[in-house]
Amino acid sequence: MRPVSASGGHCDALDRALGAFRATAPHSVDRWGELLAAVLTGGGRLLAAGNGGSAAQAQHLTAELVGRYRDDRPPFSAIALHADTSSTTAIANDYGIDEVFARQVRAHGRPDDILMLLSTSGASANLLAAAEAARESGLHVWALTGPAPNPLAAAADEVLAVEAPATATVQELHLVAVHMVCEAFDAALERGWGAKGRRRPVDPAGTPEPAPARGAGGGPHALQAGLVRRTPDDVPRGGRRHE
Repeated sequence: MRPVSASGGHCDALDRALGAFRATAPHSVDRWGELLAAVLTGGGRLLAAGNGGSAAQAQHLTAELVGRYRDDRPPFSAIALHADTSSTTAIANDYGIDEVFARQVRAHGRPDDILMLLSTSGASANLLAAAEAARESGLHVWALTGPAPNPLAAAADEVLAVEAPATATVQELHLVAVHMVCEAFDAALERGWGAKGRRRPVDPAGTPEPAPARGAGGGPHALQAGLVRRTPDDVPRGGRRHE
């Protein structure tokens, strides 16, 4: 019998995680696409952030919305917060690394906008601070994380948690989720959320399934079972850096 190569073991790990992901992700991601269409066609904005490889994933998402995913359509407002190097370095220098995203959320975010946070560990202090700033500003907080429970899953309104032990596998499935969100977003536009670029009132709760009340956490449409919204005092802020 031929030994399993390192690359073969990597593919096996991805295949195992993909099975669980396929069982739960599509319905959840379809709903995200519909809510995102409601917000962006109403003149709202998506903010996204991550660290390291997750920063690249977040920027991939915003690029697909400002540009296009597959077919031509109007551009929509989406900002990757880490991409502004002058702002991030100035904020880190003056306020500390934990504030690099939170301060930008307060600057760019408006009530009913969406903040998407990506983290393989779900423990990055600067993302937790961004989630807190978003809640204070009235934004919806979505998270793509690794295995739950984790602090970011608890701090978000809705979370899609990838159950995989390896960081690389989590990141690979985060990219799958990003593409699925973009596909669901475009499909929602085609169904009438503004495919011709028209503006509609911002009403995410007006989609086929009403969203839970803000602050309700873990409601019937939460993407991670048992999720409970935390108050700012409950969210860990210290500790070592995580991606």
